Amino acid sequence: SAQSGYQVTLVDLNEQLLGKAVQSIQTSLERVAKKQLKDRPEEAKQLVSKTMANLATSQSAADAAKSADLVVEAVVENLELKRSLYRQLDSTAPAGCLFASNTSSLGIAELAEAVPNRKPTFGGLHFFNPVPVMRLVEVVRTPDITEAAFNQLLEFSRSLGKSAVPCKDTPGFIVNRLLVPYLTEAVRMLERGDATAEDIDTAMRLGAGHPMGPIELADYVGLDTTKFIMDGWHAKFPNVELFKPSDMLNKLVEEGRLGRKTGQGFYKWDSKGSKL
Repeated sequence: SAQSGYQVTLVDLNEQLLGKAVQSIQTSLERVAKKQLKDRPEEAKQLVSKTMANLATSQSAADAAKSADLVVEAVVENLELKRSLYRQLDSTAPAGCLFASNTSSLGIAELAEAVPNRKPTFGGLHFFNPVPVMRLVEVVRTPDITEAAFNQLLEFSRSLGKSAVPCKDTPGFIVNRLLVPYLTEAVRMLERGDATAEDIDTAMRLGAGHPMGPIELADYVGLDTTKFIMDGWHAKFPNVELFKPSDMLNKLVEEGRLGRKTGQGFYKWDSKGSKL
């Protein structure tokens, strides 16, 4: 957003984490600018300096929201924590401020229940990591959002150079609703002994044209993340077979083998995040 000319305030309660986040943004931006403008170093420097000038920080969400046109929440996937934050924001944000969540697994309408008066301007903006590289944004429509507010969220996403895809407020939206059951179904094949992890991955790479097989991708995403999403869906929809827990996945998470980020999941990974 800052790169697209918007004034952005990054909020975190921890000052040290805020500093690390700003440094990470600058490092990432310098890398992108150097790559995009490799023959124009001065322009690359200007891009970085202009973008960073648009970025401010705050340790108070309520203070940051006082003059905001749009608030995008991206705290951990905990319903009550998110609702509590929205109530804080509601106390100071202008009446016309758009509220949005970057949640990947919780319902947008559930979050909006915390601030009933904001329902007409409350939607979902689901970005994908790494955000500077991934062009997709799922823009989530609740039954209560107005057409004008929803269109503003679409226009904002497109102004960032993203491809904005509208979606109803369904579990997992589009990408995760299709992706996460696919990953867990691959794990169930492994549990049953239908094929090895390597053979499942090879089959999907060569047979479906996927750049990465589902078992490797589960490791890459994080087995705890996959389990968290599936557990949440299973709690809401206990009779849906696709959402039922996987014993193998649960065991790996209990053992702390979370995939790429811990060095071991279904596969082993080196310190640089490459599969061994």
